[in-house]
Amino acid sequence: MLHKINIQIFHMTVTLTSLSTVVAILAIVFTTLVVLAKKHKSIFISYLQSFTGILFVISGFVKAIDPLGTAYKMDQYFAEFNTLFNDTFLSGISSIFPVLTQYSIGFSVFMIVLEIVLGMMLLLGSMPKFTAWLFMLMVLFFTFLTGFTFLTGYVPPDGKFFDFSTWGAYKATNMKVTDCGCFGDFLKLDPKVSFFKDLILLIPAFIFIWKTKSMHILLSRTPRLWINILTILGFTYFCMSNYIWKEPVFDFRPFKIGADIATQYKKEKEALGQVKNISRTLKNTETGEVVDITEAEYFANLSSKWGNGWTTLDVTKGEPSIPKTKISDFRTDHVEDFETTDVFLEGKKYNFMIITHKLKYTTETTKTIIKDTMMRVDTIYTAKDTTYNNVIDTIVDKEISVAKVTIDQELLDDYVKGLKGHFDQAIADGHEVNIILGGASKDAIKELAKQLGNPKIVFHKADDILLKTIIRSNPGIVLLKDGKIIYKWHKKQLPSYEEIKKDFLK
Repeated sequence: MLHKINIQIFHMTVTLTSLSTVVAILAIVFTTLVVLAKKHKSIFISYLQSFTGILFVISGFVKAIDPLGTAYKMDQYFAEFNTLFNDTFLSGISSIFPVLTQYSIGFSVFMIVLEIVLGMMLLLGSMPKFTAWLFMLMVLFFTFLTGFTFLTGYVPPDGKFFDFSTWGAYKATNMKVTDCGCFGDFLKLDPKVSFFKDLILLIPAFIFIWKTKSMHILLSRTPRLWINILTILGFTYFCMSNYIWKEPVFDFRPFKIGADIATQYKKEKEALGQVKNISRTLKNTETGEVVDITEAEYFANLSSKWGNGWTTLDVTKGEPSIPKTKISDFRTDHVEDFETTDVFLEGKKYNFMIITHKLKYTTETTKTIIKDTMMRVDTIYTAKDTTYNNVIDTIVDKEISVAKVTIDQELLDDYVKGLKGHFDQAIADGHEVNIILGGASKDAIKELAKQLGNPKIVFHKADDILLKTIIRSNPGIVLLKDGKIIYKWHKKQLPSYEEIKKDFLK
């Protein structure tokens, strides 16, 4: 019940303006306390310390709630940087990013804790010179990330970043990473907005370096040191607890507990279907000229001007009446490649949706010899009719390839030792069990089905990014009914089936 209450507390609409207003007010209060304590040297510098410190603490905290979300965002950046440098004179750098992807969660926790500690150091005035330079470097790092993403808005879908001659008008749809992840799922910021935010933050960064001696210092050296140490230890533990042992303590994603995904899916799809085209980019097939025109202008002059010799490169659409979320992308397919989305959105029974965004396994292909029977047709003629009979001609040895799949032992234990008992009891009680997998071959799925040994479990496939959005655990358990999320469990938080039955299966 506490988890549900926490979710409701944070169920609100937050914008950058409202967040900035709250931070500004808190900064005024904190600065007032610094002035009353006579610890300030410059009210203006103290206010900048308070504002940036509180902003960094809040920004780091909302990401600490869901460090896996930040890790997934870093994976996106690493993938884009790998592509960015791959065909350039800096191609040697590109090989670094796949390696960094393997350590994205560690990098995520480090950056989150560093951001929070830096915020505390600004508030306390710890090691002013070091803090000023660290703040500058961190803001520059954020500016580089958001600036790169924003600038990809000028690169057409078929263009390359460093081929500046192909750059055209800015379009948000061209951006490779559509959300900077600065405030996690708590507040989604367009990279363009976030880039200009970071440019503004460079102003206090330069001021701190220039006016380091004017920064306030609170408390003595030892208490400041202990506060920083405890902040590091406390938030490192907090970050790790929110993905190793349990789901994020607050869920800002659209697939939160209590969400009616069936209704929201229908609304978003209808809103997307009603979106109108605003403008389009045309290219003259003979001269290569590229123009951007409004949709009204296009149709008004279609027959006289744009009909022959022009082809549409891109169409810009308006914003839907209902903001699009990941719920719009919800789609599942059976392992035999037919869509099964309605199983989850329209199912009337309790549905245990088991999600594994990445089925870890290895495949070893071996050669084996089998007996292959060659048939021939014997024809028997009679006075009345002709009879054809298949008879064995020869039996020969035939070499075939056999794929042997070995599922990661830890993941297999999660299923067989941790979840199988729940599956079997739920199915025996007449409920549905559906396993949704990302990045799995048919052979791997068949092997997992064999290990679980219950033919009533149905297996599906889905996009791994969608599955990561629904639940952070791998595997994770989601209980659905009538297209609504009743509850979600991390694999290490799953209670006994009897407890689930008592509390949720009414």
